[in-house]
Amino acid sequence: MAATRVLLDTGPLVGYLNGNDRQHGWAVECWSALFDPLWTCEAVLSEAIFLLQSEGIAAEPILRLLERRIIRLDFVMDDHRADVFRLLRKYADQPMSLADACLVRMSEVAESCQVFTTDKDFLVYRRKGRQVIPLLAPFDR
Repeated sequence: MAATRVLLDTGPLVGYLNGNDRQHGWAVECWSALFDPLWTCEAVLSEAIFLLQSEGIAAEPILRLLERRIIRLDFVMDDHRADVFRLLRKYADQPMSLADACLVRMSEVAESCQVFTTDKDFLVYRRKGRQVIPLLAPFDR
């Protein structure tokens, strides 16, 4: 059986690095229990860097996580463009960001995974049509 791949969303990344974030304690607790690496996409990194910098926190901690390969990137959106666009169109009535669409697509590609998120919209999103996306989240399903 394949290991469960943890797909990292913006919320837990920001929560982990920003001590003032309301999810900081939860994010730190989860990160300490996870095994490396965590997988994500450039869209998540873009959101996280923007949010951290808007709080006066430098991007350096994210860069170090990438350099140490604790966070890894292997998703090339251009290779999945049609599927990402399909998801954005399907969930046009939801606040689906590009990062969300990429993570849903990543969950479709990975057999065994869970999305590490603080975003309740992942309760609505489905992978491969109708499959619930396994979550690591601070809220009940």
